[in-house]
Amino acid sequence: MISPVLQLFAVFLGTWIGWRLLRRALSRDPFAHIDGPKSRSWIGGNMLDIFDKDNGWAFNIEMANKYGRVFRMAGVFSAPSLYVFDPKALHHIIVKDQNVWEEPPDFLMCNTWMFGLGLLSTFDDHHRKQRKLLNPVFSIAHMREMTPTFYNVTHKLRRSLTKQVANGNTEIDMLEWVTRTALELIGQSGFGYSFDNLEPDGAQHQFGLSVKNLFRGMNNPGLIMTRFTAPGWFFKIGTPRFRRWVVDTVPWKAVHEVRDMIDVMHNTSVDIFEASKLSLARGEDPSERIGGGKDIMSILIKANMNASKEDRLPDSELLAQVSTLTFAAMDTTSNALARIFDLLSQHQDIQDKIREEVTNAYEEHSEQLDYETVMALPWLDAVCKETLRVYPPIPTLGRQARKDIMLPLSEPIRSKDGKEINEIFIPADTEVIISIMSCNRDPKIWGPDATEWKPERWLNPLPDAIAEAKVPGVYSHLMTFLGGGRACIGFKFSQLEMKIVLSLLLQHFKFAPTDKKVVWQSNAIIQPTTEDAEVLATGEKKLQLPLIVSLVNSK
Repeated sequence: MISPVLQLFAVFLGTWIGWRLLRRALSRDPFAHIDGPKSRSWIGGNMLDIFDKDNGWAFNIEMANKYGRVFRMAGVFSAPSLYVFDPKALHHIIVKDQNVWEEPPDFLMCNTWMFGLGLLSTFDDHHRKQRKLLNPVFSIAHMREMTPTFYNVTHKLRRSLTKQVANGNTEIDMLEWVTRTALELIGQSGFGYSFDNLEPDGAQHQFGLSVKNLFRGMNNPGLIMTRFTAPGWFFKIGTPRFRRWVVDTVPWKAVHEVRDMIDVMHNTSVDIFEASKLSLARGEDPSERIGGGKDIMSILIKANMNASKEDRLPDSELLAQVSTLTFAAMDTTSNALARIFDLLSQHQDIQDKIREEVTNAYEEHSEQLDYETVMALPWLDAVCKETLRVYPPIPTLGRQARKDIMLPLSEPIRSKDGKEINEIFIPADTEVIISIMSCNRDPKIWGPDATEWKPERWLNPLPDAIAEAKVPGVYSHLMTFLGGGRACIGFKFSQLEMKIVLSLLLQHFKFAPTDKKVVWQSNAIIQPTTEDAEVLATGEKKLQLPLIVSLVNSK
């Protein structure tokens, strides 16, 4: 029997939805003159199409090809929205007018639930204050200092894979291994903490499994609609203890699965943070710590202690950075690495070119390349850039206008009645979808082969059209790591991780496809599985990337 409290919540929510639908029906559509796809439903609009697990990627491609760089979409409750990948419009959204365009409230609210008040959950001065403290630990200078730790962890991975292929060609789930490695890398270099010995018979740490599956859990259609449709005040009723009681009581399996993952992340984060604080309070020798005392959390705690009163962060916000940075460093990078291994298994010629390049580099230098050398290897760099261009791990992001504003376009679009549109009036509270993948694959920028994976395009000077487009991304004319004040703070960390892992593994192993069909799901982050993958208790297929792995010198 449903409790009276939950019945009351249901009545409130139903009334709210009815009111929103009525208000939508009676309001004027500011984008009625702009073409776009039909709404899938009055309540969900096109949002479930964009975030569809199996067809979301294809939907984005189809709509971009059909309607161009800017088109109308139906948001939640069929609210008029725009889908944007025009470079000038993107520049205004994420750079020039970034103080007007912020993450939608539901995005910030969900990130607060999952990670606490960390870098992904704050905005305005609050976000800038956190970023100011974090920036130094993601500088190139600090990346140089962390390079030995990256090598130490990746050597463990190499030894583990060597054991597994000792008897010849072996099918290995490379997603599992790059995910475990990514977690251990952020553990040691980020928190002075070891999650995993990376031994073949070792189990994945529950923290890593929770981070890996969190967005898949949050991508449940019912949770998506609840997140988008429920008013902000609905999630702030009562005390935190009361809200937790509601979460525990509501008879909804998907909610309980996400709750359990968040609990694991929070409890592990507390253990890591308290251990770092205790080590510093005791005055322990930093060189005796994992990571040699150069880990991000140790530096953050010390920097925060020395910060001025107005710049100092409360412990709760330092704690929130643990799960925030783990998610940012682990999930996106591990899936990008998995994509690269998948592509290289299908393109043996390019795999061989990188192998020759990295083998020569290690023979010339040493077992550990310095930061500048590993970052500058041409074929390795080209493969990383091209993969992040064609297959960005996060295909779309949202923004909301905080006030009325004009959005200029780099080239005009045509209205439904044929009129030329050079700029679009955006009313306050309008949400837009920034299409990272569509901008990265735009033929007007990258040419007629824009959708093809061709790493060699990066080995020569890029066409003038790419620089002239002025894509506002922080990395190589791409939107993959975004740009402006909310650009990915750890993109150099991610690049270093990818290149060290690839260079060491490709030097020693060959990767080939299995006979299993790999499919890539859109779970807010693009993740691999196979058509015949094991179905888990959650009803979802196990995330995996099986490849045939063998030693380079094996016959």
